Amino acid sequence: MKRNVFEILLPATADNTIRGSRVPLYFFVLIAAIGVVRSCIHIFAPDGGAGSIAGVDLAVAGADKVIFAFALWGSAQLIYALLQWVVILRFRSLIPLMWGIQLLETLGRMLVGRVKPVAFAHAPPGAYQNYIYLVLSAAMIALSLLGGWKAAGKSG
Repeated sequence: MKRNVFEILLPATADNTIRGSRVPLYFFVLIAAIGVVRSCIHIFAPDGGAGSIAGVDLAVAGADKVIFAFALWGSAQLIYALLQWVVILRFRSLIPLMWGIQLLETLGRMLVGRVKPVAFAHAPPGAYQNYIYLVLSAAMIALSLLGGWKAAGKSG
């Protein structure tokens, strides 16, 4: 009997069991590691990455507020990355759910970029990363669902 989408995305018990393919886990480790690095850059770089990476002109009044906002964003990213690592290390059955959250988070960032556009000197890495994350998230959700259905078929 096939499990439905909700049983795969929201298992009755969160444990460290991977049901189906391990590929979504491996890619999730990669994005969690990227998330830690990205967040630490925003928190600890002198300009928060605003000028040096995103190309924001910081030679203007209020640049300190932009740097502060980048650092705040970095702290939120770090909390998210730490949550990703908790799931990786202890609650792997939630990996499909976390891919869904990653998809929503990426779509949210892209929406904000459309609603509140900012002119950059050059496209920041995150602009390209968003498209990669959209495709990767959708693919990993599909693989998780397919793997979960196959695992359910083997066990029952």
